[in-house]
Amino acid sequence: MKFVILVGDGMGDEPMDELNGKTVLEAAATPAMDSLCRRGELLLTRTVPAGFPPGSDVANLSLLGYEPEKYYTGRAPLEAASMGIRLAADEIAYRCNLVTLEHRGDQVIMRDYSAGHITTEESRRLIRDLRRSCPDDNFRLYPGVSFRHLLVSGKKESGPVTTPPHDHLDQDVTGYYNNYLSAPGFRELITASEKLLANHPVNRARQRDGKNPANALWLWGEGRMPSMPPFSKRYGMEGGLISAVDLLKGIGVCCGLDICEVEGATGYLDTNYGGKVEAALAALDRRDFVLVHVEAPDEAGHQGSLADKLRAVEDFDRCIVGPVVAGLKKRYQPFRLLVTMDHYTPLAIRTHVDWPVPMLLFDSRGAGPACGLVYSERNAVEYSRHHNRRFDSGADYFSFFLEKRER
Repeated sequence: MKFVILVGDGMGDEPMDELNGKTVLEAAATPAMDSLCRRGELLLTRTVPAGFPPGSDVANLSLLGYEPEKYYTGRAPLEAASMGIRLAADEIAYRCNLVTLEHRGDQVIMRDYSAGHITTEESRRLIRDLRRSCPDDNFRLYPGVSFRHLLVSGKKESGPVTTPPHDHLDQDVTGYYNNYLSAPGFRELITASEKLLANHPVNRARQRDGKNPANALWLWGEGRMPSMPPFSKRYGMEGGLISAVDLLKGIGVCCGLDICEVEGATGYLDTNYGGKVEAALAALDRRDFVLVHVEAPDEAGHQGSLADKLRAVEDFDRCIVGPVVAGLKKRYQPFRLLVTMDHYTPLAIRTHVDWPVPMLLFDSRGAGPACGLVYSERNAVEYSRHHNRRFDSGADYFSFFLEKRER
């Protein structure tokens, strides 16, 4: 038996007037997901426990059956793991975004949490030069992908209280910004970095081209390295993970999953969908489980772009779900396939919420009842209510997905 999870990050949304009262999932053309759903079941699962931040870090731990209450220590240490960065026991990792800030006198506005989705080539030039000019030996900068980078702090003093930049698009972040400046050592780091970035050739070129400059560092998601039991021991099978973003790769590393690298995987609309499909099917030659993560719907949600989110969901259906199912039917029988989101990223608020997520479960053997419904948030709520398919934790749903294979 093969087990496959396909994650459209942040696909969930609310009904919109622009879509005649439909959600993005309901309005998008998703023939592959809808066909599977009619012959499968709908589940509803709480991926974010009460009191936890509704991010991809917490939610994807749940999607893999790991309890955030036991294993979550912060987002950044997971990204550190994916980058092969070893943290000492007293070190703290921070996610480090390249962002676009607008200064209006004493006021600071968060204009873009991604600096216009700056390219990896551009951002690595910036991080390289920032590393050379870092004013404090207790800070280490590491380059990642696009706007996503990492800072490791060995300072004994407590650092600033942080906040995710994508939660505050086009909003006043003066209070948060001043809080960063008040922490010992961080003021010097931030002010020195802004001085370098303001006149950097990369940013001058971006501004000439009408693009947002990466004019500041924004720290968030801090934590120390977690300790997690291997997936193979917990569930009795080997597994693989495919994603463009360091966070998901880091979760895979900490779980002991094999990370399948895909050239051209970007975490946005231009990602290498075909390469992800090929990597997923190849991974199943040697393993019984694979998770494929697609970031684009979430990024479109943060940008507040309805057109991009519709496109991202339709691309996920056409370029991931359809080809993966075709490959599974041709090469691997039987299989159980789960299509899901990790969390909602509603366009109206442009950030994550912790609502239970709809899941589509398909079994190639025809096991279980056929719901006869298309895949949508509304249908999952109704079906799960009437057929006892609501799960209050990732561990509960995952055991059901694996047909009661207990850890």
